[in-house]
Formats: sequence, structure tokens, C-alpha cells
Amino acid sequence: MRQYSCLLLAPLLISALAAAQPAPAPATTPSATAKTATVPNTLEQRLAACAICHGKQGEGTLKNEYYPRLAGKPTGYLYNQLIGFRERRRSASPIMTYMVGGLSDNYLHEIAAHYAGLRPPFPAPVTRAPLAKLKLGETIALKGLPARDIPACTACHGGPLSGMLPAIPGLVGLNPEYIAAQLGAWRSGSRNSTAPDCMARIASRMTGDDISAVAAFLAFQVASPDVPPAPAQAAKLPLACGSAP
Repeated sequence: MRQYSCLLLAPLLISALAAAQPAPAPATTPSATAKTATVPNTLEQRLAACAICHGKQGEGTLKNEYYPRLAGKPTGYLYNQLIGFRERRRSASPIMTYMVGGLSDNYLHEIAAHYAGLRPPFPAPVTRAPLAKLKLGETIALKGLPARDIPACTACHGGPLSGMLPAIPGLVGLNPEYIAAQLGAWRSGSRNSTAPDCMARIASRMTGDDISAVAAFLAFQVASPDVPPAPAQAAKLPLACGSAP
């Protein structure tokens, strides 16, 4: 499994976390007349560290590693992921745990709501995959594998695969290696969600070829920021999912 980290975050991260703390009391010594630099306690300041890896509009970036798109995903989903990092249920990115470890629920919800409201363009689809792999991925994504109790991706993530409110993410516009890594993390237990953890159950029934194929198919899809997540309860989920009540 690849580790998705960003060591360049440290300077801005320290500033962002400092903004979440109460301002120090003014000094009473003569030196207090000197101007003291303070960190603004603003959403913009807290987003500065996020933007280094995920882009100014949360569009996702590909540098030495891939940092996923945040823009347009449901607020509930983004908030749940931030909580997951803070509570160490997602362990593949220690820098994310460090980044949000000192932030309150209110701050995390504010950050999630900000990115949920952004609509930057999607990248062009990734097309480098054999036809047989794309066909298998299409079958899993649109029909599932009933013999192994694997539901279609569209059963939860919506027909356009743009997600469903309040907390199911869109799957389009992501790097195939990232999608495969997350499914692999669920299968191995290094990524966990609120019980019952539906994605862990689904991923545990998938082979490496299944994961690679569905990742390739999802990355092959054309995506538009004009297609929002489906309304809440637009479809009955095929299994209980604690992160999407």
C-alpha cells in the first residue's frame, strides 16, 4: 500500500493548528510594545495546509503522489473522513492525523462544508487499461457480482457515480491507483469506518483483479462538476452502512 503523505505541510500545518488555539494573553512587560505576529483565526488560514496537497479548489493533485479530489463530495462524507483521521481509523496517512488531531468538531465540519460547495473542473479520464479489465470493472461497477455478494458501485454511489447525500462520495474523477489503494486498505483493515463497515465487508470479498478492474473502469469515466450527489435516500442501500445512515 502506498502512503499518501505531504511532508511539505509542516510549516503551514503548524500555523493552521495554532489558529485553532486561544490567543495568548498580552505581555505586561515593556517589550509588549513590540509588534507580535499572530496567526489569523480564520477558515482561510485553516485551509492553507489542505491546499498544498489537495489544490486550492480541492480539485486533487498528482505530484510525487496522488492527493484526491475533495471538491463536491458530500459534507457528511468529508466530515466523517476528517473524524476518521483524527480518531486514527484511517492510518495510511499519518500527516492527516497530525493535521486534524487538534481541531474541534466544529472546525472539521466547517472545512468539510467548504470543500463540499466547490465545483472545479474534473481532470480528463484515464484510459490506459486493457479492454478485458475495463469490461470486468464495468460489470462490478454497474451490476456487481451477486455470486460473491458484491453489490454494484451504482447501488450506493448513484447511477452517475457522483455520490449520494448525506455521506456517500462520488467515485469519478479519481486516480485509479488511489481507488485501488483505498479498496485494498479496507480489505486489509488499515482503513475503517463506523460500524457496520459496509466497504470493509465488500472489499473483503474482492480479489486483487476485481479491485484493479473496478479502479480502471471508474477512472475511465467522464465526469462533470455539474452532476451533484443524489438526494438523500434516493435509493435503498443493499446493506447496512454505519457511515451513511
